[in-house]
Amino acid sequence: MSKDIKFILNGNRMEMSIEEHWTVLHLLREELGLTGTKEGCGSGECGACTVIVDGLAVNSCLYLAVELEGKDVLSIEGLASPDGTLHPLQKSFIEHGGIQCGFCSPGMILSSKALLDENPRPTDEEIQHALAGNLCRCTGYVPIFESVKAVIQKDSEDIGVVVREAGSSSDS
Repeated sequence: MSKDIKFILNGNRMEMSIEEHWTVLHLLREELGLTGTKEGCGSGECGACTVIVDGLAVNSCLYLAVELEGKDVLSIEGLASPDGTLHPLQKSFIEHGGIQCGFCSPGMILSSKALLDENPRPTDEEIQHALAGNLCRCTGYVPIFESVKAVIQKDSEDIGVVVREAGSSSDS
């Protein structure tokens, strides 16, 4: 059975007739041709399919497309500026080796964006918690965490805030 929905995708108003059983992952990849969102496990365990819906990082393989009615969705394709300028997180992932093979990168980047939008200066523990639902099968998580931390450091320097590592002393 189909249903008409209206939502915003990557800043663009969408009005579509969709099948009620479609997931957001299916809608993005199969119906709209946006293949940046990956299907890793299909069961919400790996985070490769992460998108942001109304500010929250969600697994698009579990999220029904009919639930997008009236919502704002950001996929990895909508993160860069319209002129192609990469978002600071995308740049940082490239510069710090967080991309690795690239399969998990869209989900990692969008989970990181959702975190930084909510909390611009998270602790290491908060970064780890935000990325806990995203699996990487390449070389590990250090370059990914460093990519996120570099954005935090740069943003803090841009506004004149000193960032200290969690647990560091201010008496040094």
